[in-house]
Amino acid sequence: MRDPRSVRCTYYLESEMEPAKAAAIMAGEQSSGTFLPVPGESARIRERHAAHIVDVQEFGFCKPSLPSRANPEKVRAALVTVDFPMENVGTDLATLQTAIAGNLFELGDLYACRLQDMVLPEDFVAAHPGPAFGIGGTRKLISDVQGVMVGTIVKPNVGLSEEEFRLVVRDLAMASIDLIKDDELMTDPAYLPLERRVAVATEEIRAAEQVTGHATMYAFNITGDLAGLRKRHDTVVEAGGRCVMLNIPVMGMPALALLRSFAEVPIHGHRAGLAASMRSKALGMDYRVWQQMARLAGADHLHASGLGSKFYELDAEVAANIRSLLEPLGQTVTPLPVLSSGQNVTTPGPTFEATGTTDLMMLAGGGVAAHPDGPGAGVKSLRQAWEAAVDGIPLLTAATRRADTGDAALLHAVQTFGKGA
Repeated sequence: MRDPRSVRCTYYLESEMEPAKAAAIMAGEQSSGTFLPVPGESARIRERHAAHIVDVQEFGFCKPSLPSRANPEKVRAALVTVDFPMENVGTDLATLQTAIAGNLFELGDLYACRLQDMVLPEDFVAAHPGPAFGIGGTRKLISDVQGVMVGTIVKPNVGLSEEEFRLVVRDLAMASIDLIKDDELMTDPAYLPLERRVAVATEEIRAAEQVTGHATMYAFNITGDLAGLRKRHDTVVEAGGRCVMLNIPVMGMPALALLRSFAEVPIHGHRAGLAASMRSKALGMDYRVWQQMARLAGADHLHASGLGSKFYELDAEVAANIRSLLEPLGQTVTPLPVLSSGQNVTTPGPTFEATGTTDLMMLAGGGVAAHPDGPGAGVKSLRQAWEAAVDGIPLLTAATRRADTGDAALLHAVQTFGKGA
């Protein structure tokens, strides 16, 4: 039975020694001492502060996945479960991350160390506010939009002049798109400062709403120096902006939690840089662990990659990312999973089949901007592709039926992006 005041973590490990001994070394390093008794490590300290090995499942021998001081031909692989006393961590996210994903990655005796799962104590979860808006709050700010929310990224991602930027935002807002976002590379450059970008975008969005009746959200990238974080947030809010964006792996969980403490609008959580600690199956942590910390720190939207993506994660992994975001986490609000990278009219079908949900935001760059009939048709075609996916109608069939009634947006998108769809 799990101690309700412990953080339970499951790791994949590789070591030359017996897995149980390797796990003990790791647990000691990350709690009250080492696997050998040290002066001052009393029975009281071990009882209250030592991490405890709960389970060890051995997988046999394999080639070492990571380099170290030695170079053995074979090592022993195992899945180990460790309980870390909450008393060591308190309710602080930075301390939690240090305890469960800190020096253990540097241990020379380990030739793989991957944090695959985490179960947090109820007291820890309850100590954090979580998202302020999440799925429901975001929908309300976008004209109570139903179904999958459709968004895009300003492209070119950097280098646009103010007037070029204005025209891009105008076209997208007039297309009744749900969300426009800055690229993660676009922060506060001298040629188009955040303050001017906010002024221009909010002006164009307001003007478009008078025509379309549809409220568009813009996620302004306020990633940057920590000292100026609140000022950048306030610049967005005072201009009437509806969303701010933070590159979480770069800024860190404490910065996200700080932003959440004063944010008046949804926080769009980008994950650029996350793959450095996630891509190798032998090192770092799984998405399902990272997203729990990001949710508790207050992200309203979280990038989960995308099916059919140009990035490395397999479709099954992306679907698992999405499901993990939608799982309950205490009483916190559910965040909005954000799909990106290579999304177009061909991806709603496989995405809905894999996840069974429309509580998603699909960001499509080329899938909107590269539509032969313009961005308005790009947005429309994505919504129609999602409608077909939910109704169980093959994409080409749905496109042909609409074209027969004079609406060719979806058919032209299929012809442009489909490649045999």
